[in-house]
Amino acid sequence: MAGATNYVSVSRRPPDVEDYIDMLRRYRSWIIGPTFAGLVVAVVVAFLWPDTYRSVAVMRITPQKVSERLVPSELTQRMSERLSAMETDILSRSTLAAMINNPALNLYPKEKLQKPVEDIVQEMRNKSIQIRMLNVPGSDIGNGKGASAFSISFDYFDRYKAKQVVEQLVTKFMDQNYIVIKQNTKLTTQFLDEELKTASDRLNDLSQKITKFKIQNQGKLPEQAQANVAMVSSLQQAVATDNEALNRASNEKLMQESRLSELQNSFAFYSQRTEDTIMTGGGPGQMSVKNQRLVDLQQKMSEFQTNLSEVRKMYRDDYPPIKSLIAKIDNLQRQIEAVERSDGAAGANVNTGATPLTAVKVGNPQVQQRLEELKSQINTANTSIVMINNDIQTRQAHIAELNKRITDFQARIEAAPLNEQQYAQLMNDYQLAKQQYDLVTHRKEQSETQENMNEQQVGESLELLDPASLPENSFEPNRAMWVGIGAALGMMAGVMLAGAREMKDTSLKNLKDVRTYTNLPVLSSIPLLENALLVRRKRRLFWLAWSSAFVIGSIAMSGAMYYHFFGGKS
Repeated sequence: MAGATNYVSVSRRPPDVEDYIDMLRRYRSWIIGPTFAGLVVAVVVAFLWPDTYRSVAVMRITPQKVSERLVPSELTQRMSERLSAMETDILSRSTLAAMINNPALNLYPKEKLQKPVEDIVQEMRNKSIQIRMLNVPGSDIGNGKGASAFSISFDYFDRYKAKQVVEQLVTKFMDQNYIVIKQNTKLTTQFLDEELKTASDRLNDLSQKITKFKIQNQGKLPEQAQANVAMVSSLQQAVATDNEALNRASNEKLMQESRLSELQNSFAFYSQRTEDTIMTGGGPGQMSVKNQRLVDLQQKMSEFQTNLSEVRKMYRDDYPPIKSLIAKIDNLQRQIEAVERSDGAAGANVNTGATPLTAVKVGNPQVQQRLEELKSQINTANTSIVMINNDIQTRQAHIAELNKRITDFQARIEAAPLNEQQYAQLMNDYQLAKQQYDLVTHRKEQSETQENMNEQQVGESLELLDPASLPENSFEPNRAMWVGIGAALGMMAGVMLAGAREMKDTSLKNLKDVRTYTNLPVLSSIPLLENALLVRRKRRLFWLAWSSAFVIGSIAMSGAMYYHFFGGKS
């Protein structure tokens, strides 16, 4: 039984430049063939791929012609957000389907036979239409609204239809922008109208509440506290003034009553002495009359006694004027007694005569005159006392009225702190409502001004910066690039095939392999001897195959190029 064969694994020799050159020589067909095939396929695909044209238009947002310092813009939305909203409306299914089915455009006629309109609209929106934001010199990028320019492009196989589609999109953007601005301004105005009505109603309601509160708390408001305090002080001063006047009137009344009492006493005294008694008798020429001095002394005595009685009503007996009056009365009493004694002695001497004395009543004109004067003075005193009484009553009534008013105002002052919190809350709510009303009124005026500006076309608007272009050259495909890519891919495939065959072929190719793997000295080399007929046959087949491939590839490339330049034109 034969033994097991032992195989020895030998690593391959690292190739050098000569080896690579030999590989290229051996496998040149494997490299050139795929390269040519890739070239043919790339040329055919590139030239059979229909041209796609791109029409582009550029639009920008022009700011309002009136300074925003005078009329602030009501559009605070960023440009990108506004474009996104407009793009959603413009690129909606209904809008794009109407453009596709428009007989004047007749877009995608072949696709409409193969796909539903929804799929065509989706591809048109995602692949053919592009809207990009642009940074244009002079645009208001730094105003917080984003870029103010954007481009609209559409890719299509017909450059004229591509331009028409872009023009329609531009028109739709301008119309939609006008509608959006008008709608926003109108909605803002309507909203501000409602807000203004609400603010006005609240302001009127608070005003009515404040008026009602003031009516219910008239004089008790915190803002009237100082006036109430001042009024109380004024009334108290008036009461003090009336009290002083009342005291003066009372004193005057006492004086008038004292004077009246004195006058009445004097009147009583003189009423008893209206007639004088004259004593007649004795010899001729002898007659005695009551001493007039005694009458005067008695009158003074009566006056002093009246004054003493009046003064004792107000002061005690140790008051100096009382002592003075008592001394005067005592002095008068002594004088009267002295006069009476002297009159009595004279009368006795007269009665000793032969003829007796007879008393005769005679009227005293001086006393009568004095009585008339006293009557007039008594009437005047009575009148003064009546007037003083009336004044006292009037002042007492006025003082009572003032005290009542003082009590009322003091009650208001005491009630003011209780109403202060409620009144302050009402006033605070009123001020806030007034500020809100003024703010909404100002915003409404701005909104109306903005609406008028939009109607007069002096507000913010869309401007066509670059109209839709008519493309002269196709946007895609880039045929030179595709041909290069195809040839490069074919060459890479050929190199990979050649490398695979080289790795699979383990035969000895040259003397370097023999020396490396056998470790034997090489004396000489014998060339490969083949049959000349077989060699010629293989060479003819090789050239036939390559000629056929070249001819077929050339025909395919020529046909694709002919179709592109001549056959594909409508």
